[in-house]
Order: sequence, then structure tokens, then C-alpha cells
Amino acid sequence: MPIIVNLDVMMARRKMSLNELSEKVDLTLSNLSILKTGKAKAIRFSTLEAICKALECQPADILEYQE
Repeated sequence: MPIIVNLDVMMARRKMSLNELSEKVDLTLSNLSILKTGKAKAIRFSTLEAICKALECQPADILEYQE
């Protein structure tokens, strides 16, 4: 898949656990885990916005395109 999800990298930079992020963005651990491992097929803009707000980052910090 050409879209790479760098959620784990941003979480490490912010020293935030999956549990803590889950509480802040009001998503289940399983849904965040699917996103973190790159197995997600889609993401809602509202979810991306909440993650960016919680991690104080930009969408490009989380999502990367590679051919």
C-alpha cells in the first residue's frame, strides 16, 4: 500500500501510549491498533483531526505517500 501510517512514530515522539491516545480521541484500542499497524483501509477526517489535536501534529506527520 502506498500510504504509510506513522502513528507509532508520532506517539513515540510525544511519549504517549496507545491507551492514553485512545482516551483523548475517544476511539477503541482495537481501532487505534488497526490504524497504528497500517492495516486500516480508510480514516475519517474527524478521526484524523482528533489524533492531530491530541498529538499536536499535522496530518502529514502521520500519513506518508510512497510509490
